[in-house]
Amino acid sequence: MAITRNNHFVPQWHQRGFLEPDSSKLAYLDLAPPTKVLACGRMIEERSLFDAPTKRCFFQTDLYSTFFGTEVNDEIERRLFGDIDTRGSQAVRAFAGTDIAAWHEHFGRFFEYIDIQKLRTPKGLAWLRAQYPALHQNELMMEMQGIRMLHTTIWTESVREIVSAEDADVKFILTDHPVTIYNHALPPEAPQCAFPHDPGIALKASQTLFPLSREHCLILTNLEYAENPSAPPLEKRTFARNFRQSMVRTDKIIRTRRLTDLEVSQINRVLKARAQRHIAAGRREWLYPEQEATGSWADLAVTLLPPHDELWNFGGETYVGFKDGSVRYQDAFGRTEKERETLKKVLPTKELALGAPCGCGSGHPYRVCCKSRPLALRPSWTERSIRERNLVFHRGILSILGLDTGKDWTAVRRELTDDQIREVYFLYEALWPLETDLLSLLPKRRPRAVYTGSLHPQSIVEFALGASLYFGELIVETPFVHSGTIAKKFRPTEHPRSYHLEFLKAVAFFLNVMPLVDAGLINLIPDPWTFDYHLRRETMAMAEDRAAGIDISLRGEPRLEELVRVDLMRDMLMWPRNAQEARMRENFPDLDAAGIAETLSELERLKEEDPLASLQDGIFDGGKEGGQMRLMQMGPNFEIAMYLAQATGATIVTDSAFRWQEIIRAARPRLGAPPARFRQLAGNLADAEFLFPDNPDRIIRMAREGILAGYPALFGEMFRYLADVGKRGLGPNFEAGLAARFARTHQAAQKALRKRGEFGNDGRISCVFAPTGIQDNTINRLLLMSSSEHHLQMVPMAFYIQRSDAKA
Repeated sequence: MAITRNNHFVPQWHQRGFLEPDSSKLAYLDLAPPTKVLACGRMIEERSLFDAPTKRCFFQTDLYSTFFGTEVNDEIERRLFGDIDTRGSQAVRAFAGTDIAAWHEHFGRFFEYIDIQKLRTPKGLAWLRAQYPALHQNELMMEMQGIRMLHTTIWTESVREIVSAEDADVKFILTDHPVTIYNHALPPEAPQCAFPHDPGIALKASQTLFPLSREHCLILTNLEYAENPSAPPLEKRTFARNFRQSMVRTDKIIRTRRLTDLEVSQINRVLKARAQRHIAAGRREWLYPEQEATGSWADLAVTLLPPHDELWNFGGETYVGFKDGSVRYQDAFGRTEKERETLKKVLPTKELALGAPCGCGSGHPYRVCCKSRPLALRPSWTERSIRERNLVFHRGILSILGLDTGKDWTAVRRELTDDQIREVYFLYEALWPLETDLLSLLPKRRPRAVYTGSLHPQSIVEFALGASLYFGELIVETPFVHSGTIAKKFRPTEHPRSYHLEFLKAVAFFLNVMPLVDAGLINLIPDPWTFDYHLRRETMAMAEDRAAGIDISLRGEPRLEELVRVDLMRDMLMWPRNAQEARMRENFPDLDAAGIAETLSELERLKEEDPLASLQDGIFDGGKEGGQMRLMQMGPNFEIAMYLAQATGATIVTDSAFRWQEIIRAARPRLGAPPARFRQLAGNLADAEFLFPDNPDRIIRMAREGILAGYPALFGEMFRYLADVGKRGLGPNFEAGLAARFARTHQAAQKALRKRGEFGNDGRISCVFAPTGIQDNTINRLLLMSSSEHHLQMVPMAFYIQRSDAKA
């Protein structure tokens, strides 16, 4: 079979829709014609305009070919695009027509087609390549397939209009990037539109244009902008989440507008302005729309807006009833939950005073928080921040458990009720709706680290709390589970008794960490899986693929082995008295009644002293329906740790040997990568010993006094250098200077800690400064799928903390 290497990124069947009647050629314009040097040395520009059959238009050799050694493979062209183009051609013809039944039949295929059409062009593939540090051709083709359907949810929820050029003498043109994005606030010369970028489709004023044929053009407009054209154009539309289920009417398309010559030229001007290099039309004169459609870029917005009196067909609330009596609700933006007014904030009417608490809810003064930060890098100011929600949750726990009225932790353990457990988990649900946009609440690009490791209350204090003094604000995942993500028969709100012990662990963790949250040293976040089912499904699949062949056990994790052993001993303390006595008689048959009574009394004392042991009888009762849910949480997992670090511009810190091995695998340099950076500094770090304070009050005091402030500043400079080294080049003198600075900083800081008599845990820090960063293509794909913007393409560095006496 012959190999197809000339890949048409605009299919020939689509091109034929722009031919003039009785014509077999298009007028084809090269906007950047090549030059050549004549024998005499004179340079000339090759022909830029000519008539060409569709076979010679909009193709590129080996655009989709994959390579295995010397073998060239064209399966993507034949199998993937062959199938998509067959379905797409039928769908485009259906939408160009007026048969509502055909629209309904081809609705999903139509949006599938224009989504892949946006990606498959040279410009689209260049954009995709720019989202990764480096992709070879085979990887690029894999990622193109991996993010298919990226835009379809946003598009299907938009206002759909097909405008007609049937009454005009000018017809629509076709470009080498036919799925075109227009935003009146972002002209072609805007930095955000520098090749290969287009305005994001989720921006309120972004409109998607796709010429179906010479006579018809599709225009997709976000509902908020269609209803209110004065809406902030560069603000994201409400609930701008990709890859989710949504209900829309497939029978509603506005088709009432028949455009004039000028209006068609205005649309053609937008299409041409967003093209990369080539455009085509039925006639040559239509290739220069800017000659007729003059005026500013923003002036074109009026022509592209759909008729206001036709908008009633779109949006609104939808209720669908099912035979089992359940009802599905959806609002105009695809949300399935009502907005919670208690979580919303009103923007200040004027700029905050420099010393006022920042509007992002961080608790820091405005001058040191968001004052100098671009809007795109600020956490949301219109919703309660992560910290503010944690403060509300903290007050709720204290009130529900009676800790705010003088009850101590021992009394809580003895008197804890199912209703109290249920109420706390209900409060957590109320503070974290399932459709929360967690990325919009996360801070970006300031010194911080993502902690990944054990979320047990006894292990978190050993290194993680004190690590906030060394690495800046630490992002830590909460151990609380969200009932909305758990099957009903396992939910803590439905079966609180089975969560009794896990509840004690989660509350103990939360109360211990909360002072550092209030002080801004720890950002305690919910599990990102909670809010994005697609993210959960994708990361679970990625983790399963990654885990194949990996030994997942407690071997090599002495701290976790110790926790498991202690938890098992704790369970024995809570056994029923008769079970404890029976076990003693079995193991110690010579023990008399007095010895048994003395041992039972000692077990009772140990249980009283153990802060995580329940002081209630019958905790494991209930038979098949009883027992206790036990979780050994290691969070976030590798994929989500990388996801959070790249999304927020953070390093990764772990105290898990297993997680560290996962990070090391992701840090392996690609073929031809430059040598690793900071070799001297890495050696100095590995040889140094660090004190990690474990008392929250002391940690807060040290942070305020700035005793260890030199570390976050130093690590921050390293992070920025490594993140930009590919663009700015190497700086050997800078690296040597930082190594010397670390030695001075470390010696002075650790000496000060010892002199003050600070207590804590001694640890050593290993590090990885990968020459091409810690990077996995699957993580970059996840970020694209999650509508993340301004994220890093890789994680520049990571750190592993272990006990000083641990074996290397």
